[in-house]
Amino acid sequence: MKQLAKVLGCTILSLPLLATSIAPAQTVETLDPALQNRIDRIAAQVLEQSGVPSASVAVVKAGKLVYTHAYGSASLATPTTPAVPATPQMRYSIGSISKQFTAAAILLLQEDGKLSLDDTVGKYVPGLTRGGEVTIRQILSHTSGYQDYWPEDYVMTPMLTPESAQQILDTWAKKPLDFEPGTQWQYSNTNFVIAGRIVETVTGHPLMDFLTRRIFRPLGMNSVWNSDEAKLTQADATAYYRHALGPLRVAPKEGRGWMFAAGELAMTAHDLALWDESLIAQSILKPLSYKQMFTEVKLKDGKGTHYGLGVEVMDRDGHRSIEHSGEVSGFVSDNEVLVDDGVAVAVLTNQDAVSAASAIARLAAPAVLAAPATAPEQQAIDLYHGLQAGRIDRTLLAPNLSDYFTPEALADFQTSLAPLGEPLTFRQTSTELRGGMTFRAFQIVYPGRHLRLTTYAYPDGKLEQYLIAPAE
Repeated sequence: MKQLAKVLGCTILSLPLLATSIAPAQTVETLDPALQNRIDRIAAQVLEQSGVPSASVAVVKAGKLVYTHAYGSASLATPTTPAVPATPQMRYSIGSISKQFTAAAILLLQEDGKLSLDDTVGKYVPGLTRGGEVTIRQILSHTSGYQDYWPEDYVMTPMLTPESAQQILDTWAKKPLDFEPGTQWQYSNTNFVIAGRIVETVTGHPLMDFLTRRIFRPLGMNSVWNSDEAKLTQADATAYYRHALGPLRVAPKEGRGWMFAAGELAMTAHDLALWDESLIAQSILKPLSYKQMFTEVKLKDGKGTHYGLGVEVMDRDGHRSIEHSGEVSGFVSDNEVLVDDGVAVAVLTNQDAVSAASAIARLAAPAVLAAPATAPEQQAIDLYHGLQAGRIDRTLLAPNLSDYFTPEALADFQTSLAPLGEPLTFRQTSTELRGGMTFRAFQIVYPGRHLRLTTYAYPDGKLEQYLIAPAE
């Protein structure tokens, strides 16, 4: 239950799952075909480079779900069974992305007048270390000081047997705090076990009952499954792990209770994208609640944490991103929501301890934004394509650069760049003036490989430099 080192939780719930069968209407293809193709290339190349068996991707554009697609094998071939292709109808565990649903439950209870973020946790869960000082806001923002019960990226032997939320709290939330409340940020799954218990104490009902009634059912998230209570079905993606560079193996399942409130949810990428639509539209919570959820929590010394309430709060090239990743045994997920732009990318994968989900999401989200290339970017891209074909338009070059591109240089550019194919992204990252010219730096991204292009241009537009090297 990491975030790829953020992840899980636990408890005894009356409803093991929300849906007993997978909803059929999970395939959406209303995105522009050219952009679909670009996202397909990103996902396919990341899977090929990483070796992860499969990915399920959902895309939101202009605030609406426009594309779902699955790639690779949801279940690998065995000596007696063939491989099963991944489909958008299959569920994957989402790990720590579950935390934002627990945070939303707390915010809904605050809206109902049942609690306040500034209440101490001891008001609802007795016996915790300094429970009369640590606030609900601090547990939701990982600034409480409670020690994480699962920082590892594998399932330890004790986790194969059932555990209760209270047992987790008795072991980890009654230790001395790792730091004074509000003075540091440290990711801790224990925080969200406490949050889940608060929801259950206040409502008198299991956390999943409350989430189903207030969030999943209103949003039509019909595939949601409580994987803490019951293993995913044979119709869903299979969980995998590997030792070092060894073969992929079916991952062990955590014992019942270990994922409560911090990483218990499984669903389709389609249904996670429905939640993303609601974050963009602010349709489940009140505006003040979203503001609290999306606002970076500051430490007592004023330093930022890049974390709100159950979500990361990041700046991605000038775009506000509300995001989180998640990991449980055999699964890693990533969810990126550019809330001000109406764009979201949800990615679910079925191998743990790898970053393929985040790689896909962070390459696909800028592509969905579809910002048109600037004139310098388009010129640089056109020259790049030409060099991949072994040619260059010398009318664009100043004399020194034209001399630089000897037959040897052109051959080296072609033989090294042509096999890479079309970049996943190609964008300018900086500009400055020097020597009477404009210097520009560009980032060229392929799965597992980043290149850096630098150019110098005279006021008349002629290029004095066009150099490509591996990015540091």
